[in-house]
Amino acid sequence: MITEKAPGKLYIAGEYAVLEQDCPAILVAVNQFVRVSISESTTGTGLIHSKQYSQDSIHWVRKGSQMVIDNRDNPFEYILSAISFTEQYCLEQNIDLTVYDLHVNSDLDSSDGKKFGLGSSAAVTVATVKAILKFYGVQADNELIYKLSAISHYHVQGNGSAGDIAASVYGGWIAYQTFNKAWLQYQLAHKSLSEVINSAWPGLRIELLTPPAGMKLMIGWSQKPASTSRLVDETNANKNTLIDEYADFLSQSRACVLKMIDGFETNNIALIQQQIRVNRALLQHFAKINHIAIEIPRLTKLITIAEKFGGAAKTSGAGNGDCGIVIADQNTNVAVLEQEWRKNNILPLDFRVHQVIYSH
Repeated sequence: MITEKAPGKLYIAGEYAVLEQDCPAILVAVNQFVRVSISESTTGTGLIHSKQYSQDSIHWVRKGSQMVIDNRDNPFEYILSAISFTEQYCLEQNIDLTVYDLHVNSDLDSSDGKKFGLGSSAAVTVATVKAILKFYGVQADNELIYKLSAISHYHVQGNGSAGDIAASVYGGWIAYQTFNKAWLQYQLAHKSLSEVINSAWPGLRIELLTPPAGMKLMIGWSQKPASTSRLVDETNANKNTLIDEYADFLSQSRACVLKMIDGFETNNIALIQQQIRVNRALLQHFAKINHIAIEIPRLTKLITIAEKFGGAAKTSGAGNGDCGIVIADQNTNVAVLEQEWRKNNILPLDFRVHQVIYSH
């Protein structure tokens, strides 16, 4: 039995802009994991089983008279896509395929099955890719795992930046810029998977960051789950009508995140906190022009309380629920802040940053 795990993630800054080329974001991997165990099947029939997802709900839309199921929130779609692409890669390495059982177990949801917004679809994709590569004895570095996982995830989701994939693969704090999606689609249609993976991907940048000493990350959960893929669809639909505002948002987000990266590189917590507040304001404006709810009242409450006790706070990820993050320092009264959160139905999540031990 082989077991591989991948951590969940949180966005710190650069959400929505990260979907475009040359727009960096900062993410962090947290010590909550999806574990995938794989073992040779003894019956000749393979099994894919998940403790969490046996009663999964499925979303659907009407297209004309057709009922169309939205599988992007169904974790099995990501597992199947990860299996398909990873096995295709193994076939190209002349590996004989066999039948196996996969067991998935996740910390990334609350005990009653609600999602925290930690990128469970990305983590389950990464853990599946890692488990299958190991099962077939393929020597894999982080770049191979990232690229196979990004292709598998994008195949199902059809949008997104794959920043959550990068956080799940590389761990720790990272600065991330997405790859050129049109380039990838063209390459996949015209080349072998191995050739695509061995190419340099235009635009892709993944850089590990070291947080300043004394900086503390706090996470509060709104107890309201959100759907990233649907929010991204809504904003994508508006891009053509908001050309100037959108370009302005991208350039301001880029400048903000670059300053924040500078704060990591110069050990400057105050600069990071200042840019967290700038990024919050940018996202609020972005939500307004797109008529979407990013900072729902519960998240506004989370942020207001954090600011009162000396933390710099904002929504994390697509918003509309899920988590808010706080960058705190030695002067932040963490205990009182968390107490105040609890009084307002905001759940402090006691997660740590997860560092990955490097394989080369």
